Amino acid sequence: MNYTQYFENAVDALKRERRYRTFAEIERDTAHFPRATWHGPQGPRDIVIWCSNDYLGMGCHDDVIEAMCATAREAGAGAGGTRNISGNSHAIVELEAELADLHGKEGALVFTSGYISNETGISTLARLIPDCVILSDELNHNSMIEGVRHAGREKQIFRHNDLAHLEELLRAAGDRPKLVVFESIYSMDGDVSPISAICDLAERYGAMTYLDEVHAVGMYGPRGAGVAERDGVMQRVDVIEGTLGKAFGVVGGYIAAKRAVIDAVRSYAPGFIFTTALPPAVAAAAAASVRHLKNSGAERARQQAQVAKVKDALERAGLPQLVTDTHIVPVMVGDAEACKAASDMLLSDHGIYIQPINYPTVPRGTERLRITPGPCHDDAQVAALAAALVDVWSRLGLPFIARAQAAE
Repeated sequence: MNYTQYFENAVDALKRERRYRTFAEIERDTAHFPRATWHGPQGPRDIVIWCSNDYLGMGCHDDVIEAMCATAREAGAGAGGTRNISGNSHAIVELEAELADLHGKEGALVFTSGYISNETGISTLARLIPDCVILSDELNHNSMIEGVRHAGREKQIFRHNDLAHLEELLRAAGDRPKLVVFESIYSMDGDVSPISAICDLAERYGAMTYLDEVHAVGMYGPRGAGVAERDGVMQRVDVIEGTLGKAFGVVGGYIAAKRAVIDAVRSYAPGFIFTTALPPAVAAAAAASVRHLKNSGAERARQQAQVAKVKDALERAGLPQLVTDTHIVPVMVGDAEACKAASDMLLSDHGIYIQPINYPTVPRGTERLRITPGPCHDDAQVAALAAALVDVWSRLGLPFIARAQAAE
């Protein structure tokens, strides 16, 4: 039997559907981020990255790098195993204290990634609540979907940010324990959930809340704790989940909640118990980033200013951006092949890297380029981005919006 054929057929199917993913080999330039080196077919080339989830450039911050290097010299490169056996480093304990303080919670628990913190956190919590029904926003991230699935509990999907539908499902669940899982910022459309109103419903119907702040931590609120902090509702959310791999610029994920919740997940979650811990150097770097962003609003202010400039430049150019109130700037293409072609042309002809976003990350017909301006992008780079997009749109025959409409 030719087992290899199964895998070749699976990959061929993706290629026929224009969903086959290719990865650009990129080497970031720490001293000049968002500049980087693209190791392409014609050899190394200087480019500008416009789609990084290192939203504030903290992965290149001197304090973060020094914390990582100094800790690695002292404690070595690895954690030595799972935290249960040999990996519960002092650096991770300090990081968890920083995260609990950031969100005003009694405790926090660090995982190896944001994906694992959601998948393991949600599934473990729901399994520990007898007869729990999970109510999940239809646009939740795959990690949350998998967490709900692995919980093995009844689930109900409510329409995206639809409070009336959520209330209908909460009412129908009656007196059963209920867990509402949702995000603050949805990363592909850049829209924001009505956290306060969802908490109102959860309190009215006796539900527990689990909020994913992955695309908001570090970015919003006086200390960078996220949208819930910005909106003054952080204490009303039962469990807050975040990542160390986006605005904090390192790697890892976490949940923050009451001490009993954290202790229960720590004690029962397979994705925590049986996984090698983050290396002390990584934990120290993450803690340095969290500490810095608690006390500095400069990166957030600069980023918001550059986001506004990018949105204005694209609007004046008549480019079809999806309007958002966040740092995420989706430029809509609507066709998988054209989206990939636009990305390739930006990279090869203009030295601009923006990865195409196609199905299944977004629905078919809503393919896009997802731009994430940061505080390190200068005004000249903003102008060059707009000009490059206009050139690519014109050459590919992609539709512009009416210039008069764009100027309104």
